[in-house]
Amino acid sequence: MDYRSAGVDLEKAERAKEGIREMVEATRDRWTLSGLGSFGGLYQLPDGIHEPVLVSSADGVGTKLKVAFRAGIHDTVGQDLVNHCVNDILVQGARPLFFLDYLATGEMDEGVVEEVVRGIARACQENGCALLGGETAQMPDFYSPGEYDLAGFIVGIVARDRILDGSRVEAGDRLVALPSSGLHTNGYTLARRIVFERAGLGVDDPLPGTEMSVGSALLRVHKSYLRSLEPELRQDSVRALAHITGGGIPGNLPRVLPEGLGAVIRRESWSIPPLFQTLAELGGVEESEMFRVFNLGVGMIAVVPRAEESVLIGRLRERGEEAWSLGEVTGTPGVELT
Repeated sequence: MDYRSAGVDLEKAERAKEGIREMVEATRDRWTLSGLGSFGGLYQLPDGIHEPVLVSSADGVGTKLKVAFRAGIHDTVGQDLVNHCVNDILVQGARPLFFLDYLATGEMDEGVVEEVVRGIARACQENGCALLGGETAQMPDFYSPGEYDLAGFIVGIVARDRILDGSRVEAGDRLVALPSSGLHTNGYTLARRIVFERAGLGVDDPLPGTEMSVGSALLRVHKSYLRSLEPELRQDSVRALAHITGGGIPGNLPRVLPEGLGAVIRRESWSIPPLFQTLAELGGVEESEMFRVFNLGVGMIAVVPRAEESVLIGRLRERGEEAWSLGEVTGTPGVELT
């Protein structure tokens, strides 16, 4: 016997590595000290940052991958992975330095690996971070043919006195919403059950209530908010940021509020996008459950002093963000939808 007959093709793995070399190299910056193939990635800390603090996070794409498998589209999930991680450290005031990925598959498909990494590299370039390294594992006894898992690890940097930890938030502060691009990377187990099982739709079928196919709607790339919010971080103009992921607004906004404070969300301040309305109708999902599972069109929330609310909204709109006033911080714990 040999490794190939057992299910692991080392030659394919090597060809896949060569196929992504150029994409990875394109993400290097002047602080990147190692190249593809090193046992570890080397990255020099940028200078000019007072008391630099490293901020790290790890995440995956979840069962959104199941939609990618059905559709045969694999680059968008790579972008999802990077953008989600970028947003997760952005809410603490950090900009990304470098990214690592982990791709585990059953049988090595060089084309799929290249598509996934192309999406990762594209998002790294768009967010100004280096794709410093990663791992591609072949585990034929672990994953079904045509399936894989994907995880990402990010490291960013912030000056110690610019860390956003919510401690400056006060009752009366205003909440400014930034729109999501779709489901982002949360709620797909429920969404898939509704669309594929209950409604019996395929990835190429039109999604009722929208002008998109099922696959296009469900694979919309998770939006990065770095470019829109980085100027605000430089100006120290926001008191807190909340990335609306699994748990929705009720589960994520309290994470950045000091103990004893809560928030009132004005439900009439925005129209829930058709995608979410369709999921609720097709699945018979109650509104409270929709708010608990999905972002419902709100991808990020910025907390600012009342006097700065309209100024921030104006600046965000100048950058192409359809931001709006969502509600306010209160002296009562919990999130109230009115």
